[in-house]
Amino acid sequence: MRRSWLLLLFGLVAAVELVGVALDSTVLQWLAKPLLAPVLLAYLWVRRRRVDAVAVGLVAATAGDVALLLEGDTAFLAGMGFFLVTQIALITAFVRHRRAPVVAWAGYLLAWAGANALLWGMLGPLRLPVLGYSLALCLMAAAAAGVSAPVAAGGAFFLVSDLLIGVGAAGIELPGRGLLVMTTYCAALLLITTGWVAATRPATGPATGPESPPAGTLLAWPGRTGAS
Repeated sequence: MRRSWLLLLFGLVAAVELVGVALDSTVLQWLAKPLLAPVLLAYLWVRRRRVDAVAVGLVAATAGDVALLLEGDTAFLAGMGFFLVTQIALITAFVRHRRAPVVAWAGYLLAWAGANALLWGMLGPLRLPVLGYSLALCLMAAAAAGVSAPVAAGGAFFLVSDLLIGVGAAGIELPGRGLLVMTTYCAALLLITTGWVAATRPATGPATGPESPPAGTLLAWPGRTGAS
């Protein structure tokens, strides 16, 4: 029951965040956005009782969400740095769990090259930071394809969300961009976390033998801007 309530709570927090973005309410966004990743972190803890790389990624995402609620290039770069930690942590977990197909790596690397080629002339001093972060992001999405369909979808949504942020950083405004950023981001966090729990659920029953720690575990103990 506690597990279900945590997912319901995430849905409520996400709804408040999306309403805040739609209404351009700073108060609602400050109330909701910093809670998105922590609620899923609590869900992950209840289900796995371990601190693993995905948990580390959610902690870094929380810091990134707070940074991206602030204004200015410094806050933007700080948020990008925190989310870089998120991507590295997720890559570590996913690669250790199962190898993704070659076509996934090739496809996402092509997408990375194409997107950076299109935005390069419009990013100004953010070119190199965006180049490095977007590479880690695409590698994460590719690695996610090797875990499960929900996790792969979450990786793809994360990529779309951050691509929309990059488009905004390049000075291109799209109708409803802020709402799309947060909708895809919330979907990414939910799919990655719940998909990871399902994919790493230990086998049970007399025929399976003793439980072994899931791959990607670090310890065996218990933009993303909302502005439209």
